[in-house]
Amino acid sequence: MIQRDRLIIIVLSLLLLALQYPLWLGSGSVVRVWQLREQVASQKLDNNKLQERNKALEAEVRDLKHGLQAIEERARSELGMVKPDETFYQIMDKKKKQK
Repeated sequence: MIQRDRLIIIVLSLLLLALQYPLWLGSGSVVRVWQLREQVASQKLDNNKLQERNKALEAEVRDLKHGLQAIEERARSELGMVKPDETFYQIMDKKKKQK
């Protein structure tokens, strides 16, 4: 009787260990779920940043397609262009001039 009880305890313990293995160490384990949740959170942050960037680029494209002011502003700031009837004056900083 005692041996039989001992055998039942051993079998049940082994069964419990066999059932616990996938929970803690398998492909769907608690640790893996935690890692995946962290990856999802990180990816969501990246996606939000990229969506904001896309919105800004879409607005810029829309401005360039529909408005001459945006094109003119860009030509002036990036290319240093001026209109034919304008005079461009560049003021030098005295501190930079001495160096």
